[in-house]
Amino acid sequence: MNCALIMAGGKGERFWPYSTDEKPKQFINLFGEKTMIQQTVDRLDGFLPIENIFIVTGEKYVNLVKKQLPNLPEKNIIVEPEGRNTAPCIALSAFYIKKIYGNVNLAVFPADHLVRDVEVFRKTLSLSFEFVEAKEDVIVTLGIKPDRPETGYGYIKFLGEDVKINESILKVERFVEKPDKLTAERYVNEGKYLWNAGIFVWKIDTILKNTKEFLPNTYGILKNVFDKKDLYEELKIAYKKVDKISVDFGIMEHAKNIYVIPVDFGWDDVGSWIAVERYSEKDEDGNVISQNIHYFDSKRNIVKSKKKTILNGVNDLVVIETDEYLIVSHKDSISKIKDIKNKIE
Repeated sequence: MNCALIMAGGKGERFWPYSTDEKPKQFINLFGEKTMIQQTVDRLDGFLPIENIFIVTGEKYVNLVKKQLPNLPEKNIIVEPEGRNTAPCIALSAFYIKKIYGNVNLAVFPADHLVRDVEVFRKTLSLSFEFVEAKEDVIVTLGIKPDRPETGYGYIKFLGEDVKINESILKVERFVEKPDKLTAERYVNEGKYLWNAGIFVWKIDTILKNTKEFLPNTYGILKNVFDKKDLYEELKIAYKKVDKISVDFGIMEHAKNIYVIPVDFGWDDVGSWIAVERYSEKDEDGNVISQNIHYFDSKRNIVKSKKKTILNGVNDLVVIETDEYLIVSHKDSISKIKDIKNKIE
């Protein structure tokens, strides 16, 4: 059996104030009428039955998940008592799903990423499921073919071609943290590096085995909780003691038998307003188009506002209007918005 786990617990602070702690990035519509989490689930429509799709999120977002995904069975919402990064989040979900379906194949990905070529995305997931079903204790990750020296992403270095199942599946040499500009340029030129999209496919027992080996504290705490009857009340107490660490640091940098499939399906982690600009419709002067926004003698601007907004004689601005805030920033400085939020709130 194949299942999917969608991680939907992030705060989306780089999109503040449009994204807030009460309604973060995955629950807002940055592209079109549907929210990011709705688009993520839609990619799996017809590929996996809804009963095989799980959402892991924080307690404060459970009602948002129910509202935006009304067809999702309630038992398929996994509640994380607090954010402890991706490694414990994934381990918690693996224990939960195993209790329902056993040692299934599981694809894991974030709720707030953009994928433009859904057909290629599905074909790649099918290939990944086939591979983990056929091989013992393997981890498959999807590596995005880089088209620019991006410093905002981690990278995956691969060794070379290992097997072929319709497409190349390559052995991973190592995971690499976010580089500086010169290093990123070298990675792209060498042609042996892919962007780390944070998408993984494995059997449930494989990720639990790796958690036990490399994060024994987290594994022991969660296993003990799942052996008890009053699961969530026990979890709320115990979860504070799990390791607060990403799956990349905690497991991927140590695990063996990791393979990567190089892909190009129009992926972006949509980590900033500049990413939104890349994939939004623009006018002839490079301004992002919205129905109620008007530009005069202005170029390369991004505006997100419910009000009729007029920009006159300005270039390279990001203008974000909400009920509480109006943000006007140069595009070169918009990456500092997370720090500004922490200073004024």
